[in-house]
Amino acid sequence: MSTATSRRTEPAVVETKARPALARRQVNAVAGCYFVASFAALGLPPYLTEVLPELGDGAARWAGLLYVVPTLFGALGAPLWGRLADRFGRKRLLLRAQLGLAAAFLLAGWADSLATFAAALVVQGILGGTFAASNGYLGAALEGHALSRALTLMQGSARAALVFAPIVVGALTPWLSPHRQYALLAVLPLAAALMLVRLPEPAAAPAGVVQGDGTAPGAEVTEPAEPVRPPAGHTPDAGPLRALYALEFAFVFSTVISFPYLISLISQRLPGTDPLVSGVLFALPHLCYLVAAMGVHAAFRTRPRTGIALGFGLIAAGLAGHGLAGSLASFIAVRLVLGAGLTLGLVCLSVLAADCAKGRAPGGLFGSIEFFSKAGAVAAGVAATAGNDWFGPVAPLLTGTAIAVATGLATAAPLLARTLRTRRSHRCPR
Repeated sequence: MSTATSRRTEPAVVETKARPALARRQVNAVAGCYFVASFAALGLPPYLTEVLPELGDGAARWAGLLYVVPTLFGALGAPLWGRLADRFGRKRLLLRAQLGLAAAFLLAGWADSLATFAAALVVQGILGGTFAASNGYLGAALEGHALSRALTLMQGSARAALVFAPIVVGALTPWLSPHRQYALLAVLPLAAALMLVRLPEPAAAPAGVVQGDGTAPGAEVTEPAEPVRPPAGHTPDAGPLRALYALEFAFVFSTVISFPYLISLISQRLPGTDPLVSGVLFALPHLCYLVAAMGVHAAFRTRPRTGIALGFGLIAAGLAGHGLAGSLASFIAVRLVLGAGLTLGLVCLSVLAADCAKGRAPGGLFGSIEFFSKAGAVAAGVAATAGNDWFGPVAPLLTGTAIAVATGLATAAPLLARTLRTRRSHRCPR
């Protein structure tokens, strides 16, 4: 990565004061607002092949490119919005994200040409970013275990929207086309913004104040504690942050690359499969997260790197298994294995992100994490398209398997070396 890029994506290292914690109901409200607002963003893209013919693209040739346009522009804008949140207030920028999403959906719903619709998707990417904005808001009020649990809950909101939104959109289609549903579903981020207005603004994190331990989850405090200052010259170690960025990119790449052509693979291997069954198979890994995320968080919150290494191993096994699956039972099995890896990875990445948030401006941190996450998704979409065109729907799965294996080994190697050193020191005390 170039020096310029590093400067652009590295979140500012600041000193912050001990801040009021959010009550659990307020954390739930943030997660609920993200779930509501993300319905159109996650539920409508699978129907682009039905939207584009209404706009003059009869063969929907632009569907693949337009699918990643919001992700690409969201990646470019996330670090900037995160830094602006640290400067002007996290609540203010979270409201900005919800209103920007509503404006983009209205423009997309009333677009009468392909160019206008594409412009709406660009606006969605630039002005949206509700996930990073929500995480930055939570990171300004929580830390440690409370923050990692809140981030795990946020991922649960994303998975729930990914499962249920396409079903709702499909159910509405006989009465209202997916194209016009963009305008209808714009009311959801507007409603989320109205709900968020009632939430408190986390205490600002001005330069020159270092983050303290915070308060217990569920406590509500109105007066922040006196600033706690670190030793002179102290700055958080950048190594774990760079590792988090790399893990985020590799994780998103290895999981998202299996999404675009899964239905095509199922149709090829299991001819005549009902679309509902295909949809359930697609949703299984995300349902695994909804069921097991909090239990995994409790089990791995003190050893997240072990969980990530195990998660990448399960992702590799699940993706490779897709290439061999030839029956409904085998597809269910490999999707559940992939779901276990997805759950471990997402939960443990949230724990690492909470650890990295100590001593850093949360808006800049989570904006940068979002940049690498979306960059991984864009790279996965490009790789999946190229692999499918050249070698068929199995190729993206093999690419994702290779990335997962390499990242899992790179993550596990230091853990194994440390274990071996510990055993040798116990055998040969000095």
